[in-house]
Amino acid sequence: MTSGNPLHLMVGFAIPLILGNLGQQLYMIVDTIIVGQGVGVKALASLGATDWTYWLFLWMVQAITQGCSIRVTQDFGSKDYSQLRKSIAMSVRICFVAGVGVTMLGLLLGKPLLVLLQTPENLMNGALTYFYLMIGGIIISVCYNMSAAILRSFGDGKTPLVAMGIAALVNIALDLLFVMVFHWGIAGAAIATLIAQALSFLYCFHVLRKLDFLQFEKSDWANDTKRVKELVKLGTPLMFQNMVIAGGGMVLQSVINKYGIIFVAGFTATNKLYGLLETSAISFGYATTTYTAQNWGAKKIQRIVDGLKTATKLSLIISVVVGLSLIGVGRQLLTLFIASESYANQVLDVAYKYLFVMSIFLPALYLLYTYRCTLQGLGNTVAPMISGFIEFFMRVIAALIFPLAIGSTGIFYAEVTAWVGAMIYLMISCLASIKQIQEQVIENAS
Repeated sequence: MTSGNPLHLMVGFAIPLILGNLGQQLYMIVDTIIVGQGVGVKALASLGATDWTYWLFLWMVQAITQGCSIRVTQDFGSKDYSQLRKSIAMSVRICFVAGVGVTMLGLLLGKPLLVLLQTPENLMNGALTYFYLMIGGIIISVCYNMSAAILRSFGDGKTPLVAMGIAALVNIALDLLFVMVFHWGIAGAAIATLIAQALSFLYCFHVLRKLDFLQFEKSDWANDTKRVKELVKLGTPLMFQNMVIAGGGMVLQSVINKYGIIFVAGFTATNKLYGLLETSAISFGYATTTYTAQNWGAKKIQRIVDGLKTATKLSLIISVVVGLSLIGVGRQLLTLFIASESYANQVLDVAYKYLFVMSIFLPALYLLYTYRCTLQGLGNTVAPMISGFIEFFMRVIAALIFPLAIGSTGIFYAEVTAWVGAMIYLMISCLASIKQIQEQVIENAS
C-alpha cells in the first residue's frame, strides 16, 4: 500500500473483501430466508427483534479488534516485525478478555434489554432463543474478526474471502439441515451460523501460522503494559462509538416494536438486505484504513491525501450504482424473506418503503465510512467515537419526532438522518486532520 497507484491498490484490495462480505451477507440472508419461509413471519420478526440488542454486544468486541488492528497495520507499514508480533500477541490477550466479558454481560442483560425495548410478548421466546445462542458463541466471532483484521492489516483480502466462501456454503447446508429437516427453528439457524463462523476462523488461523514473520517466540507473549494501554486506547473510543450507535438503534427498535408484528417483520426483511447496501462501503472502508495506516507508518503523507481523494470518488460512484440497483430489484428480493401468509403484502410494502429511503441516501453512508476509516488509519479514534454520539442523537430524535409529524412512515427516515449527521461531522474532522498534518510536514521541512 506504500507504493503504486492508490486507485488500483484500493480496488484490488477491496474486491476480495467485497466478495467476502457478500459471502457473509449471503449466509445471514439465507438464515433469514429459511426462517421466514420455513418457520413463518412470526419467526422472522423474532429474529429482527434481537438485531440491535445483539449488535450492541457484538460491535463492542468488533471495535476492540478494529482498534488493535490499527497499530498492527502501522507496524506492518514500518516493517518492524518484532513490534508487529508484540502488538498481535497483546491484541489476542485483550480480545479474549473482552470476548469473555461481553459474553457474560450479554447473558445477564439480554432479557432485561428486550423487555425494555417493549418486544411483543408473542416474539419474546423466539427472540431470547436466538439471542442467547448467538451471545453464547460470540467468542467465535471475536476469533474470526481478529484473525481477519490481522490479515487485512497485511493487505491480504483474499484469505478472508476464501474463509467467507467456505462459511457461506457450510451455513447454507446446515441451515437447510437444521431448520428444514431437523425442524430446530430459530435455534437451528443460530447454531448453523456459529459453526460457519468457527470454520472461517480456523481457515484464517491456518494461513496466519504459515507466515514467516509471524513465528512467535515466548518473549512476544510476555506482558507489555505499555502496549496494552496503547491498544486499549485505540479500541476504547471505537467501542463507545459502536455502543452509542447500537443504543440509538435500540431506541429505534423500541419505536418499531410499538407498531406490531407486521412492521417488525417488514423492518427485519429490509435490515437483512441492508447488508448488501453496506457491503461495498465496509470493504472500501477497510481498504482506506489499511492504505492510510500503512502510509502513515511509512510517513508518506501525500499518498494519504491522494488516497482520500480516490476513496471519496469511489464511494460516490459505487453508492449511486448500488442504490439504484436495489431500488430496481429490491421488491423482488424482499419477497424471498416473506412467507405467503395473509398479511404478506403488508409486510412487503413496509419493507420496500424502508429500503427505498435507505437506497436514496446511500451516498451519505459511503462517505461516512470513507472519512471515518481515514481517521482511524491515522490513529484518530476519538473523532469516530464522537460521530457515534452524533448518530445516536440524530437517530433517537428522528425516531421520536418524525412519526409524530408524518405518521408511521417517519420512522423510515431515522436511520438515514443519523448517517447524514455523522457524515458531515466526520468530513469536517477528516479534512481538518489532513490539513493539520500537511502544515506540520511543511513546518518541519522548513
